[in-house]
Amino acid sequence: MNAPAHPAWTCFSVEIADHVAHVRLNRPDAMNALNRAFWNELPAIIRDINDNARARVIVLSSTGKHFTAGMDLSVFTDPEAGVTSRSESDRATAMEAFRYHVHYLQNTFSCLDEARMPVLVAVQGGCVGAGVDMISACDIRYCTSDAFFVIQEINIGMTADVGTFPRLCKLIPEGWVREMAYTGRRLPAARAREIGLVNEVFDTHEALLAHVLDTAREIASKPPLAVAGSKVMVNYARDHSIKDALDYIAVWQTGMFAPQHMMESFAAKQEKRAPDYPDLHPLRNTM
Repeated sequence: MNAPAHPAWTCFSVEIADHVAHVRLNRPDAMNALNRAFWNELPAIIRDINDNARARVIVLSSTGKHFTAGMDLSVFTDPEAGVTSRSESDRATAMEAFRYHVHYLQNTFSCLDEARMPVLVAVQGGCVGAGVDMISACDIRYCTSDAFFVIQEINIGMTADVGTFPRLCKLIPEGWVREMAYTGRRLPAARAREIGLVNEVFDTHEALLAHVLDTAREIASKPPLAVAGSKVMVNYARDHSIKDALDYIAVWQTGMFAPQHMMESFAAKQEKRAPDYPDLHPLRNTM
């Protein structure tokens, strides 16, 4: 089924089928540059899917020749965006507020990392600047053979600040992060796969999307609670010591071990049918 129409989405299209939410960047004529609306819409879409348990897996893809050209220049020049309207008469207090604005931008991508369900991303063509921040927050990355990745911020005189370095340093060797960050060079698809940034490279956009959606449907066929637990544990292990991660999985299992889901797996295999698992519960965010 399709997600309920939302007249406010100007940067995205959203479809939900087979327990998979397919979220597409949908401004190909602008090379999917990340304008002001993007930074408001993406977290709203992801949190709606997450909080209401609308899907078991999220696929993030794009349209046109390039995945994204990065931050739209209007974000840097629009006074209402809070980037160029800093009062030099009281710069310190203005910059204290700007710190929270940067946190707001960071949280646009942190919602992908924090979602209960896995987020798979399909990259075609250029993935530039903030696009690298975005894909770094996803669970699994795939791309086309013409894809390339650029930490563009160095080329416009700034340091990447929306998530590239904290996450990319966990994904690829530090030397490659430093080379990309200091030079602003393109990282081509073949090298991205070689160093582990992407799992697979495909010749065409169509083949890329077919594989990613097939993988998403395969994940969606597994017990949602076990998948969610796996994501929590991988993220926790990434951010903590081995000892802490072992203790946390022990605590998790005392509360969320689900023998009924295991019995359904065994029964479905014996009866040669697809297993029927319960979805995650919607989250209660109000009193």
